[in-house]
Amino acid sequence: MTPPPAAPRTVGALPRRRGLSLVELMVGIVVGLFVVAAAAMLVSGQLAENRRLLLDTQLQQDLRATADIVTRELRRTGAWGKSWNGVWSAGTPAQDNALNHVSPSPAAPASAVTTSDITFGYERSVFQSGDWRFLKQGDLIRTKVDPGPNVPMQDLTDPNTMVVDTFDVTVEELGRVRIPCPKLCPGGGVGCWPEQVARDFVVDITAHARSDPSVTRSIRSRVRQRNDPVAFNVLPGPQACPD
Repeated sequence: MTPPPAAPRTVGALPRRRGLSLVELMVGIVVGLFVVAAAAMLVSGQLAENRRLLLDTQLQQDLRATADIVTRELRRTGAWGKSWNGVWSAGTPAQDNALNHVSPSPAAPASAVTTSDITFGYERSVFQSGDWRFLKQGDLIRTKVDPGPNVPMQDLTDPNTMVVDTFDVTVEELGRVRIPCPKLCPGGGVGCWPEQVARDFVVDITAHARSDPSVTRSIRSRVRQRNDPVAFNVLPGPQACPD
């Protein structure tokens, strides 16, 4: 039996179109997923880097502000309202120099001591004078903003944004200069004359972000004490110069 003859092709008819196979469709989907995944990873990395940059900037600013506050206060150590009296006249009592102390202080001339709990004195006003304090307590730095005996410590750093890893204040004695007096010491010599002490404070702080421990920063600040303390050498009863 012979097959029936093919139907004649109509003039102007469209050619037969062939669609995508299942394999081609799956390959296209996989390629598209790879492109979407790569774009998502790129966006995610950019967002993470931007967040890390914001945390790093905030941490750096907080550290700088903290170091500025600490160094500004330490610079004032020894300021007192009667400083115009000086230490040059005979009979100047040691109590006029009582505010010019740091605890702990170097045990010997031209030495240094490092601490995370420093107490110092100065006179902020005629009604407010005494001891001020900075210390590391837990994961933050705390301060005493009023010298009153019953004033509690307050937080200087924000524990919600940064964790303080180290807080060190180094008190460096740079040298001493003997202050000349009108009279020699009893028995002669100048060993009893007072000495002017030059001191520097070096503040080192290291901290990391609370929400991301990998974001870590450190800062160092050095400041010279404006009001040089005077070491009295007359015993008993310290005074500026021998009578």
